[in-house]
Amino acid sequence: MSFPDGFVWGAATAAYQVEGAARTDGRGPSIWDTFSGTPGKVHAGHTGEFAADHYRRFREDVAMMADLGLTGYRFSIAWPRIQPGGTGPANQAGLDFYARLIDALLEHGIEPWPTLYHWDLPQSLEDSGGWPARDTAYRFADYAALVAGALGDRVSRWTTLNEPWCSAFLGYASGEHAPGRADGEAAVRAAHHLLLGHGLAAAQLPGAGLTLNLYPVHGEPDAARRVDGLQNRLFLDPVLRGGYPADVLADLAAVTDFRHVRDGDLAVIGTPIGFLGVNYYTAHTVSSGTPDAAIAASGVPSSGAAAFPGQPVRFGSRGLPVTDMGWEIDPGGLAEVLTRLHKEYPAVPLYVTENGAAFADEVAASGVHDDDRIAYLAGHLSACQQAIEAGVDLRGYFAWSLMDNFEWSFGYSKRFGLVYVDYASQRRIPKDSARWYAAVIRSRGVMAG
Repeated sequence: MSFPDGFVWGAATAAYQVEGAARTDGRGPSIWDTFSGTPGKVHAGHTGEFAADHYRRFREDVAMMADLGLTGYRFSIAWPRIQPGGTGPANQAGLDFYARLIDALLEHGIEPWPTLYHWDLPQSLEDSGGWPARDTAYRFADYAALVAGALGDRVSRWTTLNEPWCSAFLGYASGEHAPGRADGEAAVRAAHHLLLGHGLAAAQLPGAGLTLNLYPVHGEPDAARRVDGLQNRLFLDPVLRGGYPADVLADLAAVTDFRHVRDGDLAVIGTPIGFLGVNYYTAHTVSSGTPDAAIAASGVPSSGAAAFPGQPVRFGSRGLPVTDMGWEIDPGGLAEVLTRLHKEYPAVPLYVTENGAAFADEVAASGVHDDDRIAYLAGHLSACQQAIEAGVDLRGYFAWSLMDNFEWSFGYSKRFGLVYVDYASQRRIPKDSARWYAAVIRSRGVMAG
């Protein structure tokens, strides 16, 4: 199999997960600094204070990307590095770091794909209400303008938000992610204001895209409809169709009265985008009923139904093999998501902006042998090829992640990287999957066993 000319072969990271240097060059605190510093919130008390030290080692990391043959690098910009307090003029030292990173990428022929927001809201804005407060959307637009003004001459592929579902519902409904609130009504408001912020930013960045974590949802029909509505259509429909789905509004009527949605908001949210990023890891299997603790993490990247306010639903398993996260491995689900977008929504270029798996990698004398990850990547790249053959306008693939990193509430206990990071020494060790992926890139997608 081969992929189209110009297909982007990339890998992805996020600022809080890899940069470290949390108190360097004027960076302010984010909600993840606060959350990870709160006892009991993150595995073993881990924080992103040092992470993979990408802030200091980015030149080494860019050279490593070039050795792999990457043609694109998706990274996020830390809002607290640009505006330490969430408002006001830019911190020049923060802008300078990203300018240096972008220049290094371009020098190696790697296209920069910056994301403006990958979950690290400045803590001062959370103190003022966070994403449930409408003003945060306007502050995000101000921040986007600062970054675009400083770096826009070297960037053509902007992403506004990464996975706003997670920011809204894991952050404000289940409390599993920062800021750790458990308020379903606040989560619904947060979702709307995240989308409003996206639209305000996209209007300033022609051709900008948005990245969503999308899932096929199977199981009992009404439960599947409800979860699909809150997980997928709550975000896809206003961005690509101009309005919220009526059935989702009805499902959430017991949670909120939607007075936070004002006249003109949906027109802003529907600002045309240049592409849609798809993050895919697994599929959902659901049925109706009150969840219990035994179901809490079964195939779902959340603490369970608490992340779906107003949705009395159970999450189950189909008995498929799982990753180290407990997520079922279902490559066919990626093809399902991509073909659904192609068939049901207005045409927009698609990119798989995250796809990967955590496994319990170990370093041996002969290297890091991660055959399970190679099989995972091969299966999902095959799914991409199937989607392209079915007519899907898929233009690129970004493996998650370039390197092992801080995996949010799991701390450093889960390894997703193509490259192993020894956190004590910060030594980088390319895994077998990195060499395999490099060979795939060289062959334009022809995959060896």
